[in-house]
Amino acid sequence: MHSPYDEIVEMKGRVTLHLLREDGSEYHDEIDNLVVTAGKNVIADRMKGTPAKAAMSHAAVGTGATAPAAGDTTLGTEVGGSRTALTSTNVAGAVITYAASLGPGVGTGALTEAGLFNASSAGDMLARTTFSVINKAAGDTLSITWNVTVG
Repeated sequence: MHSPYDEIVEMKGRVTLHLLREDGSEYHDEIDNLVVTAGKNVIADRMKGTPAKAAMSHAAVGTGATAPAAGDTTLGTEVGGSRTALTSTNVAGAVITYAASLGPGVGTGALTEAGLFNASSAGDMLARTTFSVINKAAGDTLSITWNVTVG
């Protein structure tokens, strides 16, 4: 039986993908993403005075198609050289917004997944999503924005 003082804190994410093709045409999609267990552990660690875990700092894309699961710690198939430093991190109330831009020559291919990490390689993953194929050519730019809501 639950007391009126019980609270359930959930984390959910939403990812916006915006592809600007070299020819000027654009592709836009918004999808849910999963905040994985490892990411929740980072958030809990960062609430203490001297956290052991680094803040989220990088985004990566891949070609894996397996659906996200709570136990994921990596992308299914990360595209080499796609790990990119975040361009911004903002907090507004209970929403944390992370943004990254994969410019020309970065993370090219038939992309189907994206993740948010706290290191330029390896590190802890906060969130992962899969999506329908986005073909990113060498001259294209892919902007990724994550909104993670705690509440």
